[in-house]
Amino acid sequence: MLTRAKKLARLLKSPAYRKALRKGVAAGIEHELVLAPLQCNTVVDIGANRGQFALVARRFFPNARIIAFEPLPNPARVFRELFSGQNGIVLYQCAIGPASNKTSMHVSERDDNSSLLPIADLHTRLHRGTSEVGRTEIQVERLSRFVSTSDLAGPALLKIDVQGFELHCLEGCLELLPYFQHVYIECAFQELYVGQARASSLMQFLFDQGYELTGIYHVFHDHKGQTVDADLLFARKESLS
Repeated sequence: MLTRAKKLARLLKSPAYRKALRKGVAAGIEHELVLAPLQCNTVVDIGANRGQFALVARRFFPNARIIAFEPLPNPARVFRELFSGQNGIVLYQCAIGPASNKTSMHVSERDDNSSLLPIADLHTRLHRGTSEVGRTEIQVERLSRFVSTSDLAGPALLKIDVQGFELHCLEGCLELLPYFQHVYIECAFQELYVGQARASSLMQFLFDQGYELTGIYHVFHDHKGQTVDADLLFARKESLS
């Protein structure tokens, strides 16, 4: 786990990361280890927030097209400002789910912890400053509403970080999943959001769609040593062969 001082030192070494810091955005450099071995021509970033992951994706895949989704207005505004004038990056201000509808998002004190599901007590005990502070109406659409198969030049990576809504998000991507060589997704082993699907359900869903688990990263444990959540990387079986 990177300390704040070590992360800041690494961020300051990159001009793009330094520029983002001036806008209050710290690039998600913890994901560099995951992205470094991959080759990607397309990155779909669902749950983009202010562009923390997209910054790293742009550094490792400078010629890749990045298609991002962020439903909350303020993070979406910062994302657009951060990547203003850069070719090959587009942001849609909506969430991805199984059906088109307007719904209410539970907004956290730290907006990157906001969710379409209620924030569970366990989450606020483990992560201070993440209690719900309000709700806001957002739009939900299927991924195919914005992305077609012709947009997914391979190899393509699907990244999902949607705070408990992961299985619903995958269902909203279902018809396009065969065109992604990799899926990188945050999974919970305990209930951090009320009614969320746990890691085992997400893994089984992806196994059924022809993926294999190839990496486990950023594992977080509680004070009892029990696994709380982790980032999992999957690859399509045919891409492995």
